[in-house]
Amino acid sequence: MRIHKGDTVQVLSGNDKDKKGEVLEVIPKSGKVIVKGINVRKKHVKPKKQGEAGGIIPVECSIYASKVAVVCSKCGNPTKIGYKIDKDKKVRICKKCGEIIK
Repeated sequence: MRIHKGDTVQVLSGNDKDKKGEVLEVIPKSGKVIVKGINVRKKHVKPKKQGEAGGIIPVECSIYASKVAVVCSKCGNPTKIGYKIDKDKKVRICKKCGEIIK
C-alpha cells in the first residue's frame, strides 16, 4: 500500500470530506486505514470487572484507502504517491512537487 502509518492524509469523499488526520493503522488485507478523528462511531461498552465503569465511547472506524490521499509536507496539498530509486533505496515522492515523503 502507498499509505503508511504516521502519514497525514486528507479524506476525498464521504461524511468527513476535506478533513485531515494522521494514519493510526493500516490494514493491507482489506485495503483500509484507520485515521485519527475520522469516521468516528459510538461504541457501547459493558463493565468487564466489578467497579469498572461502562458507557458509550467514541471509536475511529476504518475507511477505504482509496478514499484518502497523502498530504505532502512541502506543498501542503493532497497528492498521489510515486516511487523512485534514491541511493539503492526505493522512496516515495510527491507527484506534484517531487519532494521525498517520509
